[in-house]
Amino acid sequence: MQQLNLPTYQFRIQIVEGKQKIFDQWRKKFVVLTNEEWVRQNFIRFLVEDKNFPDSLIAIETGLKVVKRNKRTDAVVYSRSGRPIVIVECKAPEIELNEEVFDQIIRYNMTLQVPYLMVTNGLTHICCMLDYESYSVKYLREIPNFNSIEV
Repeated sequence: MQQLNLPTYQFRIQIVEGKQKIFDQWRKKFVVLTNEEWVRQNFIRFLVEDKNFPDSLIAIETGLKVVKRNKRTDAVVYSRSGRPIVIVECKAPEIELNEEVFDQIIRYNMTLQVPYLMVTNGLTHICCMLDYESYSVKYLREIPNFNSIEV
């Protein structure tokens, strides 16, 4: 798989019926190893191992309704009190992080109303903080540690 702009982690990878699969420790099963899945597994590990996000507060592929349609977020991070505080959207490295990608995560946030959005393609990582009182968006220089964002 492609080298990402993230630390290197060890994963359990196997080939099943000719398909490469990676063990997802959050879903507790092997999943097909696509380019996007590679980014998701690495980025979530980065959040847990390098940014102190408790893995027990991360949900992968959370279902939600967006304008009466069923959608799935790549990941949602919850506060210790159980409130969603971050939506993570992962794309394959070859996908440009453009307006269309942000439109997708913003649609998801219409339902969840989290204070932080993170978008990554494994090479570029973008994090923004939403201020609902002033209707503003602040782009952060780096991915924050969990303790600095938990509200």
